[in-house]
Amino acid sequence: MPDAPTQTYLTSTPHAAPGAGLLFLREDELRLAQDMLFFALRDLNGPPDAILAELDFGRAHHRCLHWISRRPGLKVGELLSILDITKQSLTRVLGPLIREGYVSQVPGSKDRRQRLLTLTDKGATLERKLFEAQRKRLLTAYREAGGPAVDGFKRVMRGLISPEGRAYMGSPEAARAPKPARKA
Repeated sequence: MPDAPTQTYLTSTPHAAPGAGLLFLREDELRLAQDMLFFALRDLNGPPDAILAELDFGRAHHRCLHWISRRPGLKVGELLSILDITKQSLTRVLGPLIREGYVSQVPGSKDRRQRLLTLTDKGATLERKLFEAQRKRLLTAYREAGGPAVDGFKRVMRGLISPEGRAYMGSPEAARAPKPARKA
């Protein structure tokens, strides 16, 4: 007979909002959160996935377009750090985006070995189309939940993101701070 789900009850936690109940820390609640994240990501990514499939692109291409859009002039090394993938994996994704005219890559002005990435007009149009496909769902969810819930959601999401990832959520300067070397 399988073990019953573990219940995690804590009497205090330094990160809980004052007066917050702690029933949300039970394993069944954490599993529910995991389920909800799965369906939320599936449904949020479904419309852009369909658009990308028509172009023989996938989610990795979407991630590249998103971050290059958010940080024009992004260094290839920074994109590697954000996506936490190997150079070989990035080459497989970035190559078609460059060849098909969605992304431009130019040498750095101070260090010619650097490769700076920017969306072309064609790339910006595609990235905007992908964003608009997700924007409606995000707007609906935010409106339905209301301001305090959205603030709580943002706190939970930040809690799920590593300190290195959080650096990219702040200012561009903070994001460009040196990161630890990626493990092989």
